[in-house]
Amino acid sequence: MKLSAATFYALLAGLFAIAIRDVLFGYEENGCSMTYMFEYPEYQRIRLPKRLQRQYPSYGLYLYGEGIYAEENKKLKLTGIPVLFLPGNAGSYKQARSLGSVALRKAENMDSRFHLNVFTVNFNEELVALYGGSLQRQTKFIHECITAILKLYKDQAAPPSSVAVVGHSMGGIVARALFTLPKFNHRLISLIITQATPHQGPVLPLDSDLLDFYATVNQHWSERAQELRNVTVLSVGGGFRDYQVRSGLTALPCPSDDPNKLSLVSTAVPRTWVSTDHLSIVWCKELVLATVRTFFDLVDPDTKQITEDPEKRMAVIRHHFVRHPVKIYDDTEDNVITFSVPLEVWTKVLAPRLSYTSPKEPRTKYCMFPLSSHRKSYSHFHCQSSNLEMSSWLFGCTQSNGPACLQAVDLSWKTELLPAFKVLTLKLDDYPSFSHIVVSASNTNAKQFSIDCEFFNEDSRIVSTPVTHVLSFGVTVSEVVLHPTGLIHNIQLQDFHQVNINICCMLYMFFLQKESTAFTDSECRGFVRIHSQQQGTAGQILFIAAWARQTPPPPACNNTSPGCRYTVSLHTLILRFHGSCLPVYIAVSILLTYEGQLHSLLTTGHTVELGKALSASAKPYRVMPVINILLYLLSVGWLQAGWSALSLPPLDVPPLSEEGGDWSPLVSLLLFMFGSAIAYWGSALLGLSLSLLSVPLSAIHRPSTSPSSGRLGSRSQISLMVFLVVICWTTCGALALIITYLIYLYKVLRLQMSERILKHVLNLAPRQSSGRAAGPGVCVKEGGGGAVEALGPEGSAVSCNGSDLVSVSVLEDTSEDLYLHLTLLTLLTLPVLLSAPSFIYWTKNLRYSLHLDPDPCWPVAIVLVISTVLLMSSSTASIRTSKLLKTSARLQFPVSIAMVAFALLHLYRVAHFIALTLSLHALSCLI
Repeated sequence: MKLSAATFYALLAGLFAIAIRDVLFGYEENGCSMTYMFEYPEYQRIRLPKRLQRQYPSYGLYLYGEGIYAEENKKLKLTGIPVLFLPGNAGSYKQARSLGSVALRKAENMDSRFHLNVFTVNFNEELVALYGGSLQRQTKFIHECITAILKLYKDQAAPPSSVAVVGHSMGGIVARALFTLPKFNHRLISLIITQATPHQGPVLPLDSDLLDFYATVNQHWSERAQELRNVTVLSVGGGFRDYQVRSGLTALPCPSDDPNKLSLVSTAVPRTWVSTDHLSIVWCKELVLATVRTFFDLVDPDTKQITEDPEKRMAVIRHHFVRHPVKIYDDTEDNVITFSVPLEVWTKVLAPRLSYTSPKEPRTKYCMFPLSSHRKSYSHFHCQSSNLEMSSWLFGCTQSNGPACLQAVDLSWKTELLPAFKVLTLKLDDYPSFSHIVVSASNTNAKQFSIDCEFFNEDSRIVSTPVTHVLSFGVTVSEVVLHPTGLIHNIQLQDFHQVNINICCMLYMFFLQKESTAFTDSECRGFVRIHSQQQGTAGQILFIAAWARQTPPPPACNNTSPGCRYTVSLHTLILRFHGSCLPVYIAVSILLTYEGQLHSLLTTGHTVELGKALSASAKPYRVMPVINILLYLLSVGWLQAGWSALSLPPLDVPPLSEEGGDWSPLVSLLLFMFGSAIAYWGSALLGLSLSLLSVPLSAIHRPSTSPSSGRLGSRSQISLMVFLVVICWTTCGALALIITYLIYLYKVLRLQMSERILKHVLNLAPRQSSGRAAGPGVCVKEGGGGAVEALGPEGSAVSCNGSDLVSVSVLEDTSEDLYLHLTLLTLLTLPVLLSAPSFIYWTKNLRYSLHLDPDPCWPVAIVLVISTVLLMSSSTASIRTSKLLKTSARLQFPVSIAMVAFALLHLYRVAHFIALTLSLHALSCLI
């Protein structure tokens, strides 16, 4: 039985290793270029009022500078555009140097017509993604900083009235939280750019303050959407490399009709096209350049500040971050073009396809595609060019004369820039007034380039493929092989709506509308654009093909590609998106194990080891059907109303069920099994560690053979309780919890040492007629007589009293105590780990305050501390005779159900349920 259980959990551990492989290694190499400073960076601290220094002693406001610019700003007579950088979780204020340095170089290249003053905030590198107690403090401090920044410009003739904010990680959510402050003037911020910010919710909901903060911010922006429509917000996710904050969380929770809110990923940003990890998104040169170009194009030439026109702000952002038309942004350019070139430069193309490579020498050339002969046969026109010059290149002709076009509308603004070329796809029905499409093939700078154009019917380019199964662990793929007869293909994903939140590349597009990825080799090049329709519909992949040419072909039709083969692969992933639920399933597995041990103690009078109890009791079919029934019942309107009337908290709906997916039971089952495997091998590792530690410690510290180390309710126990409660109340609940855990660990270690010594002693003793065994210093009672002897230290016989008798039952009791305490210690490990962020935050702020305020752990920590101190001295003998044994055994199953129902999206509740279990155990020791 033990071998089969170990084999089963070993297989699960192998599957878990395969699944976690994607999280740790399943991404491409970092394609970002590093940003470098040309001069030594300086951070000038801005002196704030003494009131703020006393109120926020660990925070600070700085102005970034380099070289002469830093020297000029020593007196803080600023004339630039204020930009405030907010670092994120454990982030440094020095991360602003990439943005500040590139902005400074940009201003120098523009002869300093205007420049950016980049301010940055020091948050003492707080772990605000895991501890939410300081988020409100950060928000209030930023409000004071913005007021102080704007005061620095008061001597200007036209001082700025607002500050642009760039927030990394949690800095982005703090920027949005400013608008929830009662006295905050919304006009102080008109533009927010967030980088890898989890807007949808926290990555790990470890405390209630963190969740309450998110709820307040998102509810405020939802309820006051109309009031905040003039605030421009851009959210940029890192893409697949960012395993800390997946791109789905970076989508802004805003109405779909809000034109001034935009969410995308870095792989979709023109001239960036790389996925960034959580830190490199700050210094990624390609992305920093796009951000700085955006800021400079947003400047109003009259006020030399960020424009107050929200439409222009969004137009500039879309120009640089969405569909770069390979033209310099200009909102005044006339789209109507008049041609005055000789007739010999015009070529009429009657074929539905054109492949053209320009000569190396300069030449002016225009290709005209008549639409009258193609409108009935084709629905779209697609064209792509490798000429990436910032110029117009495609037009819709409105007035022609023979082979030449006299007047046209410039369609180049609709161009989309891809890594190797620019593309434009037109739906012919949208342009009924055009007689021709004109493509410029002019080579004005003597650089060779290629142009490929075609008419096509959209229905003939659709290919379908099924998505991979949810349990494929990213190993199996769904592939579609294309032998393109054209330039563009549409791949539709079957049953995409059922598993869309599991598909890595789809998740980004499910929220963000568009993503681009490139893959190339020496001959063939292809690009993938991924689109998702509305929720519940099929996803689409738009594939754009191209091929490198060894020799220039003639400017004529090219019906087939030169042997290029394209494969588009889809992988299904789980842990990357649902790994945060694992602590709940681990805790449930240990709770069910504890339940099995109590039932064994109740029925047989003996408990069993953790691994055996886990394999017998931690069954997913005991828990998951109950959860599914609850979800179904609460989908009924009147039952849901009754549930709400009783003020019961809503169920933590699994992420897949929230999207209406049919695979959520399978994912929950898989996560449960993963949790059981982690609990099994984690407890085995803990037991092995204790066993190894007991070897050297037993040589220097000889423990008692008594399984319990003290009397319940003793003076020492009460003193320890009072001491730990005082620590919890006056300093940090996590600190008291860690101290309690270490003491309990030592108690269990002593119990392990006792078992080891007893086994060693009894194995050395000679067998007696009664079946007993003895060893040095252990008394043995002869089977039929009343004489009692003992083996002394040198093997000599000594006399013993009846009170000194030790039998095999002592070893059995010690082993059973160890089984039970090892389970309870494993269970206590989870609250200790979940409270670690609070402890880390407290240690980093010790020089400012001894007391952690707010402390999300102290209420549950007090219960855990008192319960753990009591159960340290408990034994199976005291539990066996307890009146609460049956009640405690029966309550573990409903507690496990409640944990899955209410803690999947509220991880801090895991500690509450464990505190309930441990307090029941402590009461069982007393009653």
